[in-house]
Amino acid sequence: MDWVPVFLATFKVLVFGTGMFFAIKWHYEQGKKGKGKDKPSTVLRAGGKVAAVLVVSLLALLLFTFGLSRMLGLDMTFP
Repeated sequence: MDWVPVFLATFKVLVFGTGMFFAIKWHYEQGKKGKGKDKPSTVLRAGGKVAAVLVVSLLALLLFTFGLSRMLGLDMTFP
């Protein structure tokens, strides 16, 4: 049996596990300090921007897909 994949997978799990532990610990401590308090309007505005970017990205991907399929000669018309 080749031990390299076993060693690398174990190393990867240890590194990511340690990183996640310290990330969760840091975020928990920041929350206890009270620095993470945002106004609801700020959070809603940021959420709206993210949603708008997502919708525009999906629309662009849809148009690109239909354009590429038309260029390749695929029939994408509705029955």
